[in-house]
Amino acid sequence: MRIALFVTCVNDTLFPDTGRAVVGLLERLGHEVVFPADQTCCGQMHYNTGYRRAAEKLAVRFVETFADADAVVAPSGSCAAMVRDNYPRLGEEGSRLSREVAELAPRVYDLTELLVDVLGVTDVGAYYPHKVAYHPTCHGLRMLGLGDRPYRLLRNVRGLELMELPGATECCGFGGTFAVKNGDVSSAMGADKARNAVATGAEVLCAVDNSCLMHIGGTLSRQRSGMRVAHIAEILASTEKEAAHR
Repeated sequence: MRIALFVTCVNDTLFPDTGRAVVGLLERLGHEVVFPADQTCCGQMHYNTGYRRAAEKLAVRFVETFADADAVVAPSGSCAAMVRDNYPRLGEEGSRLSREVAELAPRVYDLTELLVDVLGVTDVGAYYPHKVAYHPTCHGLRMLGLGDRPYRLLRNVRGLELMELPGATECCGFGGTFAVKNGDVSSAMGADKARNAVATGAEVLCAVDNSCLMHIGGTLSRQRSGMRVAHIAEILASTEKEAAHR
């Protein structure tokens, strides 16, 4: 299968190791991964703040860039949700954009969806000898409906002990521009999530969105909790050989 990586803005600029992990993991499973160089922002930030025309232009760019891919994988539940849930709201009914979105959007997947639903694998041969808690992000939980897919993948990682996160379904408080416009509320929600994460006794908190992990991880760092964050792709890409060299 020819899989196109949509790395997303946050990962490209701040968390490049996540993109590398996705490529390494999928290639290890025997799949070709391509990186269309024309890709740019999905337009989620623009759409959420009312810049609909700018979002439409970015949607056009997205469908043109990824039209030929068998599948598009995004290591970001929020960006995958933008394409699947919000792109169909852009463009007039029957327009070229509307038709192209209807054809492409069903082939855009979060990494855990791609692995479990499309590639049919829950054991990716990973090794990660740590206690881990999983935070189900809002877009992954409520818009993509990831359900137990991330948990099934994590439970099959050798050496990993999965810890239950109290208040798991509660928002971490990031919400993109919400964190900027409602800083005090956002910080309080992040503190609640960080406190629950530390209470698990886990060494690592993981999720399918680095934006949420950036928010929670910042709080954990300021608290000097000793707990770190990692995208689920980095955990799934980890092998016994790699762990031995750390």
